[in-house]
Formats: sequence, C-alpha cells, structure tokens
Amino acid sequence: MNFFDKNIYFIGIGGIGMSAIARFFKVNGCFVAGYDLTETPLTNELEKEGIPVHFSDELNLIPVEILENQENSVIIYTPAIPKSHKQFNFLKEKNYKIYKRAQVLGLLSKNHKTIGIAGTHGKTTISSIVAHIFKQNNKLNAAFVGGILKNYKSNLVLGEKNENNWLILESDEFDRSFLNFSPNIALISAVDEDHLDIYENKVNLIEAFEKFASQTSQIVVTNQKVNVNLASNLKTFKYGIKEGNDFFAENCKIEDGKQIFDIVYPEGICENISLKLPGKVNIENTIAAFSVAFWAGINPENIKKSIATFEGIERRFDLILENDRYIYINDYAHHPEEIERLREAVEQFYPNRKITAIFQPHLFSRTKDFTDGFAKSLEKFDEILLMDIYPAREIPIEGVTSKIIFDKINNENKEMCNFENIINKLKNKDKDILLTIGAGSIVNLVEKITTILES
Repeated sequence: MNFFDKNIYFIGIGGIGMSAIARFFKVNGCFVAGYDLTETPLTNELEKEGIPVHFSDELNLIPVEILENQENSVIIYTPAIPKSHKQFNFLKEKNYKIYKRAQVLGLLSKNHKTIGIAGTHGKTTISSIVAHIFKQNNKLNAAFVGGILKNYKSNLVLGEKNENNWLILESDEFDRSFLNFSPNIALISAVDEDHLDIYENKVNLIEAFEKFASQTSQIVVTNQKVNVNLASNLKTFKYGIKEGNDFFAENCKIEDGKQIFDIVYPEGICENISLKLPGKVNIENTIAAFSVAFWAGINPENIKKSIATFEGIERRFDLILENDRYIYINDYAHHPEEIERLREAVEQFYPNRKITAIFQPHLFSRTKDFTDGFAKSLEKFDEILLMDIYPAREIPIEGVTSKIIFDKINNENKEMCNFENIINKLKNKDKDILLTIGAGSIVNLVEKITTILES
C-alpha cells in the first residue's frame, strides 16, 4: 500500500502514537486532517503545523478532500475509539480504505531495516534514546515514539531517507498492535501484567510477546527480568544493571546532577557514560538503548557521545520547576511498578526530602486489576493526594472508583481530591517536592500548579 499519494484522515489524531504518523505523512506532502475527542496542547501543535483538527463526531466535519475523493483517501484510526463512533462507522459503510495505526507502521516497515522496542514499561524512554543515538549518527530514517523528545520537541524524529538507515518503532502491546511488526532487531524491556482488558491474564500477555519476538529476523535483546521463550534460530542477548548479563553497568555514581557509569558489552567496556536522566531504571534503559545501537553497527564511543546530549522526554521524570523552595516533577507513570521506580529515582536524586504525590488513576480496568499494587506503591510517599479515575476509552465499572485504592493506602497523610479543589488544597499545604503522576488529564494541571509554586 502506497500512502504517499493519498489524502489521509485520522480518527483519534491527538493520541501520542497517531499524531506521530500524522506528522510523518504531512512532512511527506500528503493532505492530512483529523478528529479527536478533546483539544490538547498536542492537537494545538498539529494545527500550527498545518493539520486541521476538529473535536466533534459529526459527519459534516469530515473534510471534503476525503468525502469527494474516496479512491484517493485513506482512513487511519486508533482502536481506542468507541464502537458507536459515527464518523468511523459512516466511512466503514462507504468502504473506505481503513487501517489501524499499527497496520500502517507495519506496512511502512516492510521496506526498511526496522528496530522494534516493546515492553509493558520502559519502551518510550528506550525508544527515545535509541532515536536520538541513531539521529546523531546519521543512521536514522524515521522514529515513531510514544513521547515528546525534548531534543526535537516532537514524537516524530526524522533522519535521511537511505536504504541503510533504520526505522525505529515503539512497539505497543495494547490491542496486540506490535504483532503487525516484523523487525530486524527487537528489544523487550518488561513483561509485567497490564492491559488485562485485552489479554485477560499474564499467560496470554507473555504469548503475545513471544509471538512478537518470533517475528524478528535477526536479534532479540531482553531485560534480565523478562522470562519469555525465544526461537532457537535467533541471536539473543540479555541486558541489566548487574553483572551476568551480556550488557551491564559498572562503577555507577552521581556527579554534578548526572549519572556516570560504564557499560560492559560483549566486545569491551565503554567508560564514563554521562546521563542526565535520574534513577537506576534509566541506567537500565540506557544500557538497553546502547545494546540496540551496538548491534546495529554504531561505534560505542559515538553512542556514548550521543547519550551525553540526550535531554529526556516530556512527562517522563519531567522537571518542571526547581528553585530554593520547591521541586516539581511531572511523570506519566500509570502502573504500580512505574510509580515505584519514579519514587526510587526521586529519593536517589533528592534524599531526605518530603515528597507529596498527586496521582490520577488511568482506566477503570487497570484500577480494578492493580488496586493493591497502586496502594502499596503510593503509601511510600510522605503525602498522597488521590484524584478520580481518568476513563480514557472505557465506560465505568460498577464499584470501581479511586476510593478502592484510597481505602487500602496504609498512610494517614492521604486525601481524595478532584480538579475543582486540588489547587486550593495545594495552596494550603507544606510543599517540598511535588509530583503529579498519571497518563490522563492530570497533565492539564501542570501550568496551574507551576504558577502556584512560582508565586
């Protein structure tokens, strides 16, 4: 399928994965437009880039370029849209060419050397570091990432079109999307229980990751904690913090607000790598990115130079404000394991400080599945403000609210809050280090909270 001479309409264009593809086709000269449920800073950026976006599911808002030229039009949609979506159902009934986001990426990758980076967490950070390394070393065709890279102010990183350059795909397990990809090199960062609304149990989740790995043609790299069966015909390698892996770290220390460490790899040691991101988890993520770049043929010293200039990702330990009184960090964590790792990173970089966490659960199903895990990870903060669930694509589940997490948090310094009262609550609190945590609309509080802290 050749998309480059088409008019392309995106249903769910504001998603982090969808918007990257929209940008890609816009840059390549296609007419691009889209629908999304709500206006966000990201949809505003798309409109500034010349991509019209609307926010009402009405048939008369589908662009005339799509309605009057069906043969030359393609519809790309996110599986997160409801089954009742009027525009989607209308276009489907009219027999438009319709593709899921992952199907499009899979088709694009067929003609390129491809790296697929998967995992229930860690994949966005690893994909971002890999994209930056490949961009800095002129080895990148394009990278589609599930976060906004601070170096490029975008979730799409473009390089040079060259048959020897690589396509980097963050490979999402939601809706089994990553099974559309057949990468040359694959990496799996974690296989922890998640998206049980899709997989039902961990056995099915593991099977999906094993299938993803089996579709890889050359090399599979996995975190030491990942336990999946890999095909015997593949070259397989392990990475982790500790010795005993094919790629691991030594001599880790913190100097001048940076993490300094060595990476031991199969052919030697790359010394004094400098990383601006905090936390042991990001040392591990950097080792993962190093391993992928190494097997793609990039010189270790050049990898090291690239890592030193990586600025990070928005909403991943995103330092919003640091002054003499307060530190404010915004983070996308929406799984108990991710919250645990965030807390460890904050405590490592800012020891003996009071940490107040504001958390917005993401999805009713995830809240139901991980109630105990959320409670245990949150209760370790000094103070917790717990918001209502952000539903995203889901309808409510009877009996599932933030209160079921709240009741299990074994910490007296806890409060329920919502968008209407959170700002007033913060004004009257003794703040030191403040975290906003979650993958939903909590990001809309960042500007207001920053204003309070600055004043």
